[in-house]
Parts: sequence; C-alpha cells; structure tokens
Amino acid sequence: MFDMFFPDRYVASTYVIDFEKLYEEGIRGLIFDIDNTLVPHGAPADARAVKLFERLKNIGYQCCLISNNQEPRVKMFNEKIQVDYVHNAHKPSKKNYKKAMEIMGTDTDNTLFVGDQLFTDVWGAKRVGIRNILVKPIHPKEEIQIVLKRYLERVVLHFYIRSAKREKKVEKRRKLL
Repeated sequence: MFDMFFPDRYVASTYVIDFEKLYEEGIRGLIFDIDNTLVPHGAPADARAVKLFERLKNIGYQCCLISNNQEPRVKMFNEKIQVDYVHNAHKPSKKNYKKAMEIMGTDTDNTLFVGDQLFTDVWGAKRVGIRNILVKPIHPKEEIQIVLKRYLERVVLHFYIRSAKREKKVEKRRKLL
C-alpha cells in the first residue's frame, strides 16, 4: 500500500553514503535535495558540504541540486559548491528530475537521488525511475507544511522498516537452505 513511497535505501545522513562504491556500481550522476539533506533548512553550504562536493567531483560524478525553493535560496547555497541546479522544481513532479539528468548527461540507469522527504524527494525519484536514498533530516526545525508531512512519513517509514526486516528474515532463510 505504501511501497510507492518506500526509498531504495534509508540511511542516517548524506555524509555516511559510500559514494565510491556507488561509482563502482555504475552511478555517474547524483541529484541532491538541499534543505535538511545537506545542511539545516535555509543554511548556506558549510565546510562539510563543500568537502563532500569536492570529493564527489574528484570521484568523477556529475552533480545537480534540485530544490522546491526559489532561486535566491538555491543560488546562495550553491556559491561554494558550484554545481548545476534546478530551482522551483515542484517535486514530486517528474519534469525537473528529467531536466537534472539532461543537464548532467545521465539517465535513469546511472543516476541516484538523495533527499530527506518521502512525499517529494523519494516519490518524485521513484516516479521517474531513479534509484534513491532517503536520509534522516539534519535538523528538527522545519517549516510548518513539512512538519505536518513528517507525521505521515513516520507511518510510511514504520511500514518500510517492517517490510525491510521481513525481507532480511526471508533472505537469511534462503541462505540457510
């Protein structure tokens, strides 16, 4: 019932993702949400974000930011990062996920999306066929409309975690056979 919102992976932070391994697996384009995925809501790029994007560029990734925020916010964050971006993206609309891939020269087979919200970030990526990773929000302070969505997200995440545990048990049984 909720599986259309289930992320491909769910991790604690963008900063714990093994991007080197993903590159070995064929991922070449990375699309990121900004607020509460890379920095707290409304914050500029911090040293950790700058270091991450330097690392990603050195690995060989094409990167693009995709945000529902207006351009001044996205541009301000991107000043120290210097990657392509799409602002006012209307996530979960598929249009700007496709635009980001077009900008990067990637496709659904070699692109990964990283974001902190199920109903915009993950669902949009799934709708267009992009692998995705959901990260826990960096900071609890959020706009009211996001706070309300977080309550619904908790319900979906409950079922996601339950489903993932079930899959692990099944896999463990298969290995025993």
